[in-house]
Amino acid sequence: MKLKIDHVAVAGSRLEPLQSAFVDVGLATDYGGPHSNGVTHMSLLGFDDGSYIELISSLRPDRVSPWWHEHIVGDGGPCAWALETDDVAAEAQRARALGITVAGPTHVFRDRPDGTRVEWDQAILGDHGMGAVLPFVLKDRTPRHYRVKPSISVADTELKAVGLVVLGIADLDRASKLFQHLYDLPPPTVCESSSFAATLAHFENQPFALATPPGAQGWLHKRLMQFGDSPCACLIGTTDLAASKKRFPLGKVETWFDRQVAWFGAAAFDRLKIGLIEL
Repeated sequence: MKLKIDHVAVAGSRLEPLQSAFVDVGLATDYGGPHSNGVTHMSLLGFDDGSYIELISSLRPDRVSPWWHEHIVGDGGPCAWALETDDVAAEAQRARALGITVAGPTHVFRDRPDGTRVEWDQAILGDHGMGAVLPFVLKDRTPRHYRVKPSISVADTELKAVGLVVLGIADLDRASKLFQHLYDLPPPTVCESSSFAATLAHFENQPFALATPPGAQGWLHKRLMQFGDSPCACLIGTTDLAASKKRFPLGKVETWFDRQVAWFGAAAFDRLKIGLIEL
């Protein structure tokens, strides 16, 4: 089963600094409006394949966000990921039949600044929270282009998609077995990354990887202590990394699972752990 990323959420205590960080590296996002929960609002970086990075924050700092509150108030950056599905109810039923905890399906909407209402159905899989380890799944009720279209800053360029979501995980073996069980995957390939300071596990041809710290030390261990298991990095897929290096402030190229990777060097992006990966 080849999984298809719908989007990755990146959280912050205020939306404007997140938007500015993306603008500063040449990735201007599009404001998408408030959610139906009455607390959060978002901006997005939409890619040609329909996937996107969602920047999410709170409109009401005096209220607890029902989505990713700790990541929002703690400027946690990557906080969740979602998959496209043709039938949310059927996918929820399939997961339940495998013994996976499921919440939903539920109907969700947000109102764009132009007044257009965007509606979709979603279901939350697993016990770690919405999209923290297992992805949440969703399906549009309204036309997809209501929810996302390619952003001007990346449309018709070499940046084509959310290429890889990296999940910060305390117990790599347990998480690997969970994904194998739910999606009938073979065992992952495991390698070490000294620059990322983590052990990495990747399932062949899948758009996500698992990362665990080498011990009770380092940035990833600290992050796990603060936020628990959840996405810790996001790599945008590029069809021409050489061209991307000329256009963007990228660091040294490294290889992950036979694919070249480079991270944005801007200070804000170092905290957010956003980079590029070859498609």
